[in-house]
Amino acid sequence: MASSAGPDQPRIGRELQEKAARIQAVLDQHYPSPAIPLDHRDPFTLLVAVLLSAQTTDVRVNLVTPGLFRLGATPAAMAGLEEATILEAIRTCGLAPSKARHLRALARALCERHDGRVPADLDELEALPGVGHKTASVVMAQAFGVPSFPVDTHIHRCALRWGLSDGSSVEHTERDLKALFPRESWNRLHLQIIWFGRQLCPARGHEASRCPICSFAAVD
Repeated sequence: MASSAGPDQPRIGRELQEKAARIQAVLDQHYPSPAIPLDHRDPFTLLVAVLLSAQTTDVRVNLVTPGLFRLGATPAAMAGLEEATILEAIRTCGLAPSKARHLRALARALCERHDGRVPADLDELEALPGVGHKTASVVMAQAFGVPSFPVDTHIHRCALRWGLSDGSSVEHTERDLKALFPRESWNRLHLQIIWFGRQLCPARGHEASRCPICSFAAVD
């Protein structure tokens, strides 16, 4: 059963609930144990990897982070690096200059405000330099197991294609998906839809009639 609609959540009709349940069954069949696509070893390295992933593929991030983490795998070590050193390590990532600046400031903030630990609190994460809502939600879900539904481009696109949200904003998509699916499945579904969107429901060259989900769920 989907989560109950709160005051800021839409009321869900039975037909849409049934579609969502059918979509979830297909995702469970294709990706019963979806892997986290970003390589990491702890909450801090995950936070860094997610921050780096903006405007950059996960493949590129996974190529860059081993060298970066050899230099600074903890907040204290990262805070001690020069911004230019961080930039050289991540220069092949999109938006590298601003990310290097944010990573150094982020590491310093963790040392100064949180004793060198990544806080398991959404608001405290969002208050860190360079950390937006999606990044904070990914860390809450994947590092701490707190039910969250971070919306990336794949999830936003698929939710619109499948008629689960109107595509007006990622905030609306997150709200709509949380209302449609059981809270205990949010973290798994987040990863499942990402993998499905990448491998079976791409943005271009997609044949809806052959897609395991679009074949019954796609809307015009």
